[in-house]
Amino acid sequence: MRIFSDDLYKKFASFLEKQCGIVLGENKQYLVKSRLTPLVSQFDFPSLPDLIEKVITGHNNQLRNSVVDAMTTNETLWFRDVYPFELLTTKLFPEFLKTKRNLKVWSAASSSGQEAYSIAMCAIEYDKIKPMNNLNIKITGTDISDSMLNQCNLGQYDSLALSRGLSEGRKRQFFIPVDGLMNKMQVKPEVKKLTSFKRLNLLDSYAGLGKFDLIFCRNVLIYFSNDVKSQILNQFANALNPDGYLILGASESLNGLTDKFEMVRCNPGIIYKLKAK
Repeated sequence: MRIFSDDLYKKFASFLEKQCGIVLGENKQYLVKSRLTPLVSQFDFPSLPDLIEKVITGHNNQLRNSVVDAMTTNETLWFRDVYPFELLTTKLFPEFLKTKRNLKVWSAASSSGQEAYSIAMCAIEYDKIKPMNNLNIKITGTDISDSMLNQCNLGQYDSLALSRGLSEGRKRQFFIPVDGLMNKMQVKPEVKKLTSFKRLNLLDSYAGLGKFDLIFCRNVLIYFSNDVKSQILNQFANALNPDGYLILGASESLNGLTDKFEMVRCNPGIIYKLKAK
């Protein structure tokens, strides 16, 4: 299979940024090749350059969606970085309980669902220690990838996925074996009922989702240009209820991107609270 030219790579990078905001940067041809090569035979193209030319210039929605899906699928794990989930039980749930009877949480760019389900597990654990008096918690996960959303809705994970950040205790408490086999497990109904998943491009409007009290958008903004980051962050602000919070990845910040949040230093970690209007 011949390697595609620098000019074609630049055209594809521009196409991808317009479609979903992701900035490839220079010298990422290897990433494009590894992600898109399986689609060459799937869509019966003679070569990778032919596929790239077609998706840039053509109007095949299935091909476009498959290419974006392949380029935006990222690895994730359960209870990533730990501290955001600790903050749920030490700060956020107790604070929201004082004023809320319906708590809405958004897991943006939810990948294969581990973050949304981790939040649900935290809520169940907290309720057993300190009953939340029928507080209604709804967790919405969104992603641009149809294959990831299928995974989220199915709620089944193999032994490799289950080994990444999930303790044996939580595995026993929140999962059941699929077909009696321990190498694939299903999220229990009590966890699943707290969650729902929808397709959303973060470049699009969020109005259809409603308002949230807490938004998780972790290790996602790093893939976007500053202009797109600013756009997304300001849209997050508009999607939050008063006194709502935004939780970003450990290496991400709001510096120079928006003035609609105030930093809240926690122990450990940093979160962002929507400024009062």
